[in-house]
Amino acid sequence: MGILGSKKAEAEGAPAPAGLSIIAVGMAVHGDLDSNGTVKVEGTVDGNVATRAQILVAKGGVVQGDLEAREAIVGGTVTGSIRALERVEIQTGAAVDGDITTRRIMVAEGASLNGHVRMGEAALQERPAPSNRHESGRTSTAASPPPLVPIPQRSSIPVARVAVPPRQQIP
Repeated sequence: MGILGSKKAEAEGAPAPAGLSIIAVGMAVHGDLDSNGTVKVEGTVDGNVATRAQILVAKGGVVQGDLEAREAIVGGTVTGSIRALERVEIQTGAAVDGDITTRRIMVAEGASLNGHVRMGEAALQERPAPSNRHESGRTSTAASPPPLVPIPQRSSIPVARVAVPPRQQIP
């Protein structure tokens, strides 16, 4: 057995299971990222980020480039377009300066969104030109990421949030 997988999987040429890639606090990446697994940005990325899974931009994380994934959750800052096959979530205190294309979106109170939002199947079929918002002065030579696989339509189940009153002090 190999260190990261079985010899049978290696012999058949099967891809390694998708994992988690973290751009940690204090780390800066200059260039495009392409992954099959989840990408979490806690530091800074000056380039495009593409994955078949999920992109998480944590509070304090900064991306200056386009995001493409099944799902994007932004708690930090994104300057560039976001294209997510399933959903985009912009959390309280997050800032997005760019266009968003997705099936579903959730923008929390206190989040900042400056750009156009396109939703639905028709919007996802379009292939927009990259926003070129990050100005690194470089031309990317990275291969384009593999196309996203459509996800079967499923009904959305609303989730109720119950407000719990604060406990009162007993004298």
